[in-house]
Amino acid sequence: MNIEKTKAVLNNGEAGIPQPLAEPVASPCVSICALDENDICVGCQRSGAEITVWSTSSEEQKAAIMEKVREREKASYI
Repeated sequence: MNIEKTKAVLNNGEAGIPQPLAEPVASPCVSICALDENDICVGCQRSGAEITVWSTSSEEQKAAIMEKVREREKASYI
């Protein structure tokens, strides 16, 4: 899901009316910091690059990162 779709979902499906996210995006960090062979943290499912830019990312960028995190989490379940 791209950021515009994420906004639409968060804004009751009103596509085409971009609005700020309701709440700040919380960091997924769980203090288990170890990157696997694919450069993905086994604790939070962010890539090394995503972890590096998190503190300077906009809320929209953080929401996009979190969507990737959710996709990785889903893919990691057997």
